[in-house]
Amino acid sequence: MNAKRMFALMLMLCMVVALGAGCAKKTTDSMPAGATKVEISDKDTDWQKPAPAPETRSLSEDEIRAQQREMAQREVGNMIFFAFDSFELTPESRNVLTSKAETLKKYALFNIVIEGHCDERGTSEYNLALGERRAKASQQFLNQLGIDTARTTIVSYGKERPLDPGHDEAAWSKNRRDEFKIQN
Repeated sequence: MNAKRMFALMLMLCMVVALGAGCAKKTTDSMPAGATKVEISDKDTDWQKPAPAPETRSLSEDEIRAQQREMAQREVGNMIFFAFDSFELTPESRNVLTSKAETLKKYALFNIVIEGHCDERGTSEYNLALGERRAKASQQFLNQLGIDTARTTIVSYGKERPLDPGHDEAAWSKNRRDEFKIQN
């Protein structure tokens, strides 16, 4: 019988230990005077919180305009190229100009300068006239697409500003071009 009592006593002791371990323990914190206790739950951990949004400020009208000008120049900046001694627009040039017209419609505040260029062959006077005809061809095509000629300015540089300083057909083909720049 002594063994039965001992077994029962051990069983009760195990139950008390198990119940005692399962209950939450109350702890008393000794905090300095004036300190505030902050409760933190598992949901409040920093790694789960989204990063705070950066402080945003509104842009000035000049900054907005400068950004729009940069975007418009990037979209308008593609050059078009011409055949030797020609100011006729190629199908590829017409596609580029169509894209430019859409950009100019989107950015109605800006005007465009069309610069006509030529290769080094021919006299300066002839190349200035050819560069002007090339710029006018682009201007007229943009006008047909709905861009008012008042928004376009043409300039001819003739052979004075080559893109490629070489003296062969590869260089000359790069120099026979119209360039487009945002004016204001």
